[in-house]
This record gives sequence, structure tokens and C-alpha cells, in this order.
Amino acid sequence: MKSAEVRELAVGEIEKKLRDTRDELLQMHLRKETGQVERPHLIRELRRDIARIETIHREKLRAK
Repeated sequence: MKSAEVRELAVGEIEKKLRDTRDELLQMHLRKETGQVERPHLIRELRRDIARIETIHREKLRAK
């Protein structure tokens, strides 16, 4: 997910996106442990997406 896409979202939508992305990362980690992960590079991308979303979320909260 691009930063510009996240910046367009409202704070509530960002929080929902953050929860969903964290859940997806958890599922990827579980699949990795059982050997069922098809695209392991997505784990790194999800971690970076989470960091990007958290950063923008903090920026929006401080701007208020």
C-alpha cells in the first residue's frame, strides 16, 4: 500500500486497515511456520506496510 493511499483515509479507516494488516501478517507467520507460505516476500512487505500505516496514523493524531 502506498503512502498516498493511506493519507487519503480517515483516522478510523486507518485504524481498521492497521488491524487488518496486522491480522494478515499473523496469518502469514502461522503459514510460514507450517510450511504453507507461497510467497514469503509478502511478510517483509506487510511489516513495511504496518510501519508506514502507523507513521501516518501518528502524524494525523498529532495534527489534531
